[in-house]
Amino acid sequence: MARHRRTFWLLAFTALLAGALPRSPGAQPAQPAAPGTPQQTTATYEDWIVRCETLSGPPVRKSCEMVQYTQAKGGQGVISQVAIGRVAKNDPVKLVIQLPIGIWLPSGVKLVADAKDPGLVATFKRCLPQACFADVDIGNDALRRYRAVTEQGQIVFKDGNQKDATLPVSFKGFSTAFDALAKE
Repeated sequence: MARHRRTFWLLAFTALLAGALPRSPGAQPAQPAAPGTPQQTTATYEDWIVRCETLSGPPVRKSCEMVQYTQAKGGQGVISQVAIGRVAKNDPVKLVIQLPIGIWLPSGVKLVADAKDPGLVATFKRCLPQACFADVDIGNDALRRYRAVTEQGQIVFKDGNQKDATLPVSFKGFSTAFDALAKE
């Protein structure tokens, strides 16, 4: 079980650190891989990307997650990323949020769907040289809420000076992407 969790985190971190993923209208293989390297596919569902990676075995394993990122103006660099997935079919759905270093870690980060949503608070677990990562399990109530959202949501956190900061998150395509993720 611990090995599967490590695999999920590695995949989540890889996706979050990968930067801009291709936005194409359907599943397509990524660049041809050398023998023994993971095979990757991506599919875009409006503002969400479902990314799957098949790891050669034995046993052969497939791991998928849905991802959305916020880019800096002008398309130079990724500011934040949101990844949703699970290690195994029976495990809870996890939300992983990446933010740049220099933020106030003790307050965590909150994913807020709309003005009525109290938000889902994720706790920071790790910072690397270029980013910090927070995670939380997503319950069925939150998933239902995210599927029904029609407005833009927010990632809410505190900057290094402990001042409130927000970044946009679109829920456009969330339901379709999550359905696709569940089929993988």
